[in-house]
Amino acid sequence: MAGPTTAERGERQQESSGPPPARRLSRPRLRTIVILAVGLMLLGAGSAWVLYGSSWLRVQQVSVTGTRVLTPADVREVASVPVGNPMISIDTDAIEARLRRKLPRIDTVDVVRSWPHGIGLKVVERTPVLLVRKAGNFVEVDDEGVRFATVSRAPKGVPTLELTASRSGSGSASFRRFGTDRLVREAVQVAGDLPAAVARDTRTVQVRSYDDISLELGDGRTVAWGSGESGRVKARALTALMKAAPGARHFDVSVPTAPASSGS
Repeated sequence: MAGPTTAERGERQQESSGPPPARRLSRPRLRTIVILAVGLMLLGAGSAWVLYGSSWLRVQQVSVTGTRVLTPADVREVASVPVGNPMISIDTDAIEARLRRKLPRIDTVDVVRSWPHGIGLKVVERTPVLLVRKAGNFVEVDDEGVRFATVSRAPKGVPTLELTASRSGSGSASFRRFGTDRLVREAVQVAGDLPAAVARDTRTVQVRSYDDISLELGDGRTVAWGSGESGRVKARALTALMKAAPGARHFDVSVPTAPASSGS
């Protein structure tokens, strides 16, 4: 019998070099895939129902920690956490923004979910470092120079800030150049750099100009501080000066490399 011709051999080679025929899934394997897909859909639907539709994970209580002047009731009222709503739907960022906007005494606040039923409001209040007199009241200023609250009674141990620049001369020029807010921040910086013992005894921080800041202590002694620059160096110079001249009534550390004292 004659063998295949050259043309027939070429056709067989072309057929054998083509892609293999697609393999059909067996019925058991297809059934397994369908079951898994349905199971995943049911699991997703169940999870969504638990988070949004059930009564298991809904807000039932709102706790407040960290308040000193504010009360927990004040914070809860402003926070307006929707009790009864699903925990997952609570917009914590919006609550934080609302608290900081409406309660400027709050420096920072964290709104956290305490599963399964609680929302926690962790508050840090601003601490006053200076007071500004205003119409018989006191405006509290924090360590960043932020005026955050007005109170009728001065908090104990917080010195009063006096801006006493004259209408003419260097004081007036200083106010025009730097502005009130900058000078307040300079006074805040000075208050923060004071030695602990001096800070406790300081009653008034007086600002006449940018480079003319002075202190009045509780027993009538005074300190010429100068500008807010080189605060730590000035603090060390003042501590040493007070030890060397305990009976002095006036101390000058405006030039910390040449401190001076006077009076007795």
